[in-house]
Amino acid sequence: MGDVTVTSSEGRETAVPSSVTAKSRRRVRRPRRPRLWFEILLIAVSYWTYSLIRNAVPEQKSQALRNADWIWRMEHHLGIAVEESVNHAVNSVTWLIVGMNYYYATLHFVVTLGVLVWLYRSHPGRYAATRLVLFATTAVALVGYYFYPLAPPRLMTGGDFIDTVVVHETWGSMASGDLKNMSNQYAAMPSMHIGWSLWCGLTIFFLARLPWVRVLGLLYPTATLIVIVSTANHFWLDAVGGILCLTFGFFVAWAVYGTSPYRLPQTVAAGAPALEVVRGMLARIPGKRGTRKASGGTTTGTAPGVPPEAAEEPGLDRAGGRDSGRTGDSPTAGGGDGPSTAAQGNGLAAVRSKTQGADSAEARGEGSAAARL
Repeated sequence: MGDVTVTSSEGRETAVPSSVTAKSRRRVRRPRRPRLWFEILLIAVSYWTYSLIRNAVPEQKSQALRNADWIWRMEHHLGIAVEESVNHAVNSVTWLIVGMNYYYATLHFVVTLGVLVWLYRSHPGRYAATRLVLFATTAVALVGYYFYPLAPPRLMTGGDFIDTVVVHETWGSMASGDLKNMSNQYAAMPSMHIGWSLWCGLTIFFLARLPWVRVLGLLYPTATLIVIVSTANHFWLDAVGGILCLTFGFFVAWAVYGTSPYRLPQTVAAGAPALEVVRGMLARIPGKRGTRKASGGTTTGTAPGVPPEAAEEPGLDRAGGRDSGRTGDSPTAGGGDGPSTAAQGNGLAAVRSKTQGADSAEARGEGSAAARL
């Protein structure tokens, strides 16, 4: 395919590869600098809406328990039913399981919000697209909660899992204890602990500069997977559901921005594109190039005695005379393309005739008035 010619506001023509223009057309939305007040309001309202919908989904306890039994049997069939062994082994180390309980209750929110703040401050050009991934991931998870209610392993009737929050009386968890009635206990599939932690880990890995920070980014979702299994809050397959939701979130961001959020520019120049558009529009308005703003108002760059409409004619120079006839000479003070043609010469002659006729009529009128006096 051939190149596309783009004309700048200075009149220069530049050839742009067609692949670049095609990519720009595919991009539905361009990165913009985020606004702090809007982001705080958006995150607060979005999480409130998510919690409201998640907790409004009917618990369907009997169906959730049947689904949990089916998944447990399926994992036994696949040979990956190790959740119960891990749960009992970690529960035997009190300090470790208590730390995991607090990890499960707090880092899910703290780390996610921390990564959002870091993106806002250090990668404003990628912030909106990466945030869209997180929002789309969370939104599609609500569909799973509604159509596939699932009990966590700690609530299974036929299993021997330990509810570590109840046993060790850990404070702050909404999964068990006194706060369990504030949250839907049968919304285990998909695991948003995995969806959000993997989003954080990938974002840190691809955008952080220090190698050890990038390694920590990959370790975070790994540690989260161990925690959700050790505390008997999720099956392994719940984590797979969270990964699928995150994949959907990245697909939505790619459809909107035309590329991966991590490949967008790091920063966005505020207002630069709009300013260039305005300059380009003003440069194409006839008669505006020779006009300048003075302290007393708007004055044109024409010589005395030349009417404004004549100054706008492309063949008239600043002195009120005819164009020099050289191709490319500028008829205005700002410069530009002004080819002289026969048709333009005829138009100028007509304008000059009108001007001279008006001057003659005015002179005759003044002579008549003087004779009467």
